[in-house]
Amino acid sequence: MNYKFFTKNKTSTPQNKPIPGREAEMIQGRSGGFMFDAGIWKMLRRCLLVGTAQSTYYAGKQELTEDFVAVLKQAVAENPRRVAEEILYASDGRAINNSAPILALVLLSMGEAPEAKKAFMEIFPQVVRTGSHFYEWLSYTKSLRGFGKVVREAGKNWLSREDVKGLAYQLLKYQQRQGFTNRDALRLFHVKPPTEDHRQLFEWVVKGWEELPGEIPSQAIAQIWWYEWLKRNPTQTHEAITQGRLTHEMAAPVGKMDKAAWQLLFSEMPIGAMLRNLGSLTELGVLQTHESANLLRVEAVLNNKEHLRKGRIHPIDVLKALKTYQSGGKLGRSQKTWNPVSRIVDILEKAVELSFDVVQPTNKVFMHAVDVSGSMGGMVADMGLTCCEIATTMALVTAKAEKNYMIRGFATDFRDLGITAKDSFGSAVRKASNQNFGGTDASVAYDWMIKNKFKADVVCFWTDSESWAGYKHPSQALAKYRQKVNPDVKAVYVTLTPYQITLVDPKDPLSWDLGGFDPGIPRIIQMLATGEL
Repeated sequence: MNYKFFTKNKTSTPQNKPIPGREAEMIQGRSGGFMFDAGIWKMLRRCLLVGTAQSTYYAGKQELTEDFVAVLKQAVAENPRRVAEEILYASDGRAINNSAPILALVLLSMGEAPEAKKAFMEIFPQVVRTGSHFYEWLSYTKSLRGFGKVVREAGKNWLSREDVKGLAYQLLKYQQRQGFTNRDALRLFHVKPPTEDHRQLFEWVVKGWEELPGEIPSQAIAQIWWYEWLKRNPTQTHEAITQGRLTHEMAAPVGKMDKAAWQLLFSEMPIGAMLRNLGSLTELGVLQTHESANLLRVEAVLNNKEHLRKGRIHPIDVLKALKTYQSGGKLGRSQKTWNPVSRIVDILEKAVELSFDVVQPTNKVFMHAVDVSGSMGGMVADMGLTCCEIATTMALVTAKAEKNYMIRGFATDFRDLGITAKDSFGSAVRKASNQNFGGTDASVAYDWMIKNKFKADVVCFWTDSESWAGYKHPSQALAKYRQKVNPDVKAVYVTLTPYQITLVDPKDPLSWDLGGFDPGIPRIIQMLATGEL
């Protein structure tokens, strides 16, 4: 027996302690482990992309949102223009929903510098695109700051926009939300109609129509006329849908709905509504194995990359739709049940892959390390999906784009998940979800690769970054891997929770931290692998 273990120079540090000499760069995570400080800008992007309205394994939504607000206020004080750019980046189909960007927009408007107010006004119409967004913004504004000059100007501009037909569509589709009605909004902002079409639209909003005009007053409000006509003739739903191009939100509350009515709606249904209503349309009989024309339309819409992008369809929305549809109504908010159509499942599987941004294989060797520890079993926002399920999907998308890869899971060991590129997303998610247990030690991935002499060009970690259970930090394990196996290996850590921590050593030029569920991440990883970035 001797004390060599104690006296020899140590090259590693337990993860529950900071690395000696690097204490100022590290912070203690909620799990007790020490990680590097990601800084306010990485934290801001994560919060915008992931959101903080759902509790995680280590923190409640109140705590997470308080952190989000504090970081956002600090960022606005430091560089309001950059904050505006981050909000736009997230809002353009990259965030899992638009709520976090809208909250950030309100806080940007509260910035003291004139640049903050100016940036708020410039990006407002690009972030607040629908009536639903508008009322969510109103709700947050009322609670957090009140209706000052800059807010009144933004609201007035939104309600008096030049595209009257588009405005009428929004005001008809979303007649009330978040405790506000269209009438409340017009009175709140004292909007004066700039044109005759606006005047007629606002008059309908405020007073309604006691009597239906004998003919359509103008093409700008034709949909409203057909909606009012349907209220008075509910048995004539088919004609109103066809002539007025009414959506299901407009027709269903006032018309007599049957299978034929839903068939008419389906024929013109936008991509987002189609994705949300696949189960209902199956239960109603519109989508069935023998309805080949309808299945062709689903395929043409959902398996078109351009449609997915223009509709700002996030990959996680598609994954949620896949999981919900496969359940036959057991998951999700629908009160209906249905027998899933196999072809629709196949279409959704392909849509998940298409909704991510990937290109041709790079011919590099990838190791995908998916965090399957207990903390990854928590739900993400209102998606009905766990952090682990989303991580597995993103890893599999990246793997499917390549030829040379391996996917394994880490907790306190580095385990085979049995997932290959031939797996469907549904089967891969099930395999990973069955593994959610144990502590978190990201360094075990490097230990396994050293032991097995696995020479990777890129190691991708999909994790919440709360690594705490190991006897050495991941950055120390990476240094050892470079020393023993591949000195040029690149490491990418995709952090899937809104925490201000990172496993990336800021002094390592070959390691990167990417945040959130950004659909562009697989493509970014490919560009990092080839040196394009």
